[in-house]
Amino acid sequence: MSATDASGLAPATAPVRVGVVGAGTIAGLHLAAYARNPDVVVAGICDIDGERAAARASEHGAALVSTDFRAFVADPSIDAVSVCTRNDTHAEVAIAALEAGKSVLLEKPMAVTVAQAEAIVAAEAASAGSVQVGYVRRHSSNAVTLKRFVDAGDLGPLYYAKAVFLRQAGDPGGWFSNRSVSGGGPLIDLGVHFLDMALWLMGFPEPVAVTGYAFHRLGSRGNIRGLTRYLSADQTPSDDPVEDLAGALVRFADGAVLSIETSYSLHGRDSQSFEVFGERGGATLEPELRITTELHDTVVEIAPNIDALSFDLDEGFQVEIDTFVRTVRGEIPSVAPAAHGLHLARILEAVYASAASGREVRLDGHPAGLGAPDPDATVADAAA
Repeated sequence: MSATDASGLAPATAPVRVGVVGAGTIAGLHLAAYARNPDVVVAGICDIDGERAAARASEHGAALVSTDFRAFVADPSIDAVSVCTRNDTHAEVAIAALEAGKSVLLEKPMAVTVAQAEAIVAAEAASAGSVQVGYVRRHSSNAVTLKRFVDAGDLGPLYYAKAVFLRQAGDPGGWFSNRSVSGGGPLIDLGVHFLDMALWLMGFPEPVAVTGYAFHRLGSRGNIRGLTRYLSADQTPSDDPVEDLAGALVRFADGAVLSIETSYSLHGRDSQSFEVFGERGGATLEPELRITTELHDTVVEIAPNIDALSFDLDEGFQVEIDTFVRTVRGEIPSVAPAAHGLHLARILEAVYASAASGREVRLDGHPAGLGAPDPDATVADAAA
């Protein structure tokens, strides 16, 4: 019998029994954070590679090992599920878990299409469980601190965000580099972090128009020596390569604008930066948190006195996992519900459609540019 009650919540006196679907690299980060939470027991591991699942289970003392995700998520010995599989399987695994009444910590991107994202939203609405999308960067101290300043109105209304996430030779290979599986390259893998950050800080404004671009010029650059890179657990060659550079300009209904550029391969230096600008102040989140404002007719820069001025991976995952456990216990609502993932999916799909068509994509039903409505202006038409 499951430790969850009819509401899908785990009693506060019992440990939350977590099942992890996927036993690759990202699963290791989830499992390490679960191991540090005293209110969690890792109940099982599921992976299409049975030996890999068994190895992970042995490391964490998990009793249940499976290669069948549907049977796994429905097992009564599991209260909640972490989905750490490849992108194109996120929707079907998450929906199966939700239909079994389980809450789901779902790795980003939530889905590779808007249709999949909409299906997850519908499944969450009908389930006793909930979804928390794995936007891990929200949980780092620098982001949490900046969010407090923004929500207090110290920066005023935010009207511009600028994000850069560039890798010079950072293609993970394997399924990450297969467009039909991953849904895209650096934009959907790396850029999704900063897209979410911008939307979260700006209060999820409604996107109305997207202009995107993508380049396929350098490839994976697997020949490069002397550099350490994050690699997929499976290094299967791809016959459907992803872009190596992508970016976009997103305009919102409130007049705000977001600029983003991302790369896996680029003849330049690795670079991460994220900035937001408001009517009363601005802030740099990465590479280090700084807040700029004006006091007594003087421009001043504030450096918060916190331990992590930059994104801390271990802290981010630990707080993300701990927050999910509190949600499973019914202590707090989901901090990143499926609706947030759908918001991003619409933007991502529009960026790729715009890049493919070479034209602006409208998301508000209005024509692109001036003049009569353009049949190529919608996501569906531009992608056709």
